[in-house]
Amino acid sequence: MREYTYLYGAFCPETGDSFSLILPYANGECMKIFLDMMSVNFSNYRMIVAMDNASWHSNKIDIENIVPLFQPSHSPEVNPAEHVWKYVRENGGFKNHTFKTLYDVEHNLCVAVTKLLDDKEKIKSLTGFRWVLNAISGDMIAV
Repeated sequence: MREYTYLYGAFCPETGDSFSLILPYANGECMKIFLDMMSVNFSNYRMIVAMDNASWHSNKIDIENIVPLFQPSHSPEVNPAEHVWKYVRENGGFKNHTFKTLYDVEHNLCVAVTKLLDDKEKIKSLTGFRWVLNAISGDMIAV
């Protein structure tokens, strides 16, 4: 039998700050829980949140301090968070490893993510795409 768990996360490429939750489903309800909790946690900030066009991202986001920025479909390479997920998969004890229980997966995930999220410089290096940093600073990007 297969069991699943999902890691939701958001990362600031400028400061290395981050927010993440492990939730049981990849759906609109869990996405809303994640965004609501992130909104409260960073209530003093206005956040632009890059999202792909996954079905659970398409719910109307009506949170005062969160502005969604939808990425083109089928283009994970332009979503900075995808690089964080790849790093966790490759460096978090998941590569070529089988877990006996979902609890073991979640425990390993918590350890790997906590270690990574404590390293703000690593978060910045994984998510600090030139176009993102230029957008944050207000510089124009020549294409």
